[in-house]
Amino acid sequence: MGEDIVEKVNETAAFLKKQYAEEPQVAIILGSGLGNFVQKINVEKEVAYSDIPHFPVSTVKGHSGKMIFGELSGKKW
Repeated sequence: MGEDIVEKVNETAAFLKKQYAEEPQVAIILGSGLGNFVQKINVEKEVAYSDIPHFPVSTVKGHSGKMIFGELSGKKW
């Protein structure tokens, strides 16, 4: 069972690495009420959660359901 999880994580990571050429320096998980923070980021790429292998899809009303890659204050996100 553990190997199956590792395979899934590796597949997800490989998919995401193909989506965005830069290596993010920072990651933020935005909770309820923080979604507007993304407006401050220079968005370079958006990936729908539903497109990411083995990634959970948000069912919360109003949640964008996207992973955002970009730049803010000179840092890649």
